[in-house]
Amino acid sequence: MNLKNKKVLVTGGAGFIGSHLTERLVNEGAKVTVIDNLKAGKKENLEKVKDKIKFIKGDIRNEELAEKLVQKNEIIFHFAANASVPRSVEDPDLDFESNVIGTQILLEAAKKHPVKKFLYASSAGVYGDSIYTPMDEKHPTNPISPYGISKLTGERYGLIYYKLYKLPFVSGRIFNTYGPRQPRFIMFDFLKKLKENPRVLPIKGNGKQTRDYCYVADTVDAFILLAKKDETVGEVYNIASGHTISCIDLARLMIKKLGLKAKITTEKNHRGWMGDAIYWVSDPTKIKQLGFNPKYDLNTGLTKLISWFEDKYGKIQ
Repeated sequence: MNLKNKKVLVTGGAGFIGSHLTERLVNEGAKVTVIDNLKAGKKENLEKVKDKIKFIKGDIRNEELAEKLVQKNEIIFHFAANASVPRSVEDPDLDFESNVIGTQILLEAAKKHPVKKFLYASSAGVYGDSIYTPMDEKHPTNPISPYGISKLTGERYGLIYYKLYKLPFVSGRIFNTYGPRQPRFIMFDFLKKLKENPRVLPIKGNGKQTRDYCYVADTVDAFILLAKKDETVGEVYNIASGHTISCIDLARLMIKKLGLKAKITTEKNHRGWMGDAIYWVSDPTKIKQLGFNPKYDLNTGLTKLISWFEDKYGKIQ
């Protein structure tokens, strides 16, 4: 499917990944509408394309607004959500309302006003702790946090709407995405801590937690690919780089790139926080078979992230 001149709705489009996706869609020639309640997203993230999109400050849980927006658009990229595992543990009600109820409202609107494709930003959190590695899409889903449960529930709703109502739904299970505009998560937290004290970098947990990190431009490439390919309907795909690193090795790499001599400290806990998975090794074979080919290795991506962070928050030294 060619995205040029397509009417596209991006929920959560002022957020980290959503804003990068919005820019890419504008470059693809799409006519983009963004809805964001700005609880986590920032209008400044859309500065480059603010005159080329329609922006609406609003909440997808507003049924009347959601239906009106879906009715006017052909493709939906659904990124609006609580994206924080710790916050979901602290406030599971908010997580459920944002991630489950918000998604179901959008799906129902898309059922009434058929769209050409509904792309859902899911999460590797649906898997919970790994039972085997690398983790492909057939890996058992056993979430260990309210966030993981809510993202899996939204995904299951979407697949049911596909089976029952022929809604063209596809889900991308994001592992860990990083890059400019990142407002939280491990890489941002490391940089923030080093900015505050370049001599010591404390890690939550024992540092052996393992993750796959995918640069934001590559994650966006993956969703654009899923939108364009007809055979993705009714399917789920891992979105990841296919390369894994432990938290402590990531910390060492970041310290080296910054030219610091910071001491790394760890805790005895296996998990960094409640709901934190310990060991993830992704298998992105399925999406790579569609033609997905990440362009940024970790070294290159980190250089770009650090450059953005220091431009925004000041030199780390």
